Amino acid sequence: MSAAIVLSFVLLGLVLLLGLVLPSVTSPTVPFGVRVPARHAGDSAVVRQTRIYRLRVLVGGVIAVGAGIVTYGVTGDRLLLPLSVLVLMGVWYGCFFLANQEIRAAKAAGGWYRGLRQGISVDTELRTDPPRFPWLWLAPAVIITVATVVIGVVSYPSMPDILAVHYGAKGMPDRMAAKSAGTAFALVFVQVGMTALLGGMAAAIVRSRPDIDPGHPVGSARWSRHYMSLGAKTLLGLVAMIDLAMLGSSLLMWTGTVTPWAPLMVALPILAAVVVAVVVLARNNRELDGTEENTGLTHRDDDKYWRGGLVYINREDHKLLVPRRFGLGWTLNLGNPRAAMLLLGVVALISLVITLRLGG
Repeated sequence: MSAAIVLSFVLLGLVLLLGLVLPSVTSPTVPFGVRVPARHAGDSAVVRQTRIYRLRVLVGGVIAVGAGIVTYGVTGDRLLLPLSVLVLMGVWYGCFFLANQEIRAAKAAGGWYRGLRQGISVDTELRTDPPRFPWLWLAPAVIITVATVVIGVVSYPSMPDILAVHYGAKGMPDRMAAKSAGTAFALVFVQVGMTALLGGMAAAIVRSRPDIDPGHPVGSARWSRHYMSLGAKTLLGLVAMIDLAMLGSSLLMWTGTVTPWAPLMVALPILAAVVVAVVVLARNNRELDGTEENTGLTHRDDDKYWRGGLVYINREDHKLLVPRRFGLGWTLNLGNPRAAMLLLGVVALISLVITLRLGG
């Protein structure tokens, strides 16, 4: 069994597991991206849709995996297994969207916000005493990138004249290019770009707008500060592992090493980092202090800014990142012009890598 097949099954398992457990780690007042009052968090409609969602994801996952295996057995095309991961993610969102619509309908029909005092809480200390950017957590990514540059410069004269710039599913080179600074250091540019991009996102996280519960503003603000700091550190740890994977891939290219396990060697650090990030964020995704007296206020009904419970568009909100409605971490405010600039930067980085690695 090749590394590509093993990696595909690992990814399928992780995506399926994540899809099943996310309702349990999401805030109970935003089930499937729908804002609901705390007293309706356990409503029968929410419980029923959670159960149906998990059943749909499980059945859809089994079908996607089975179809990928059968098709691969018939055609022998290993690309179909990674495509199964994308199919499973599509099934996952489809199940999420159905649950989102059903809960929104139940919320509207039941008048869940009728008679409630809605409010907004703001941590006023964020302007005068914002969470500090964890510079020490950025150091590993910078060190790995610098080390990659040094190793590449030192070994450049002894590199093969023809470099493997792409590997097939069996770990064998299937695209070659003449040695040049562009081809040899293409992944270094990826390291620099990813470190700058995710480092900037980490900075945006510590400056993001927290979703403070107006019913428990003090404890919620304290927890939000902790979670923002933890999220920034987790993201910087992830970029360090991505840079490590890029270093490993560069070493394979620079030395001309050919091994069927090359894809797994490159993907393993990233997969490990993603698993650790999910576990850490999931374990800290709920407010721990339940002793604060309730103010009697509830979150305002702001579903109009969320498309399908996942996409946030609010031109009046100047923050680039906001807490996700479903799952872990943060999402872009697509109503902010800087979000478009960020997405253009990602496209430019991908285009640069394709040009450098495949142009030869």
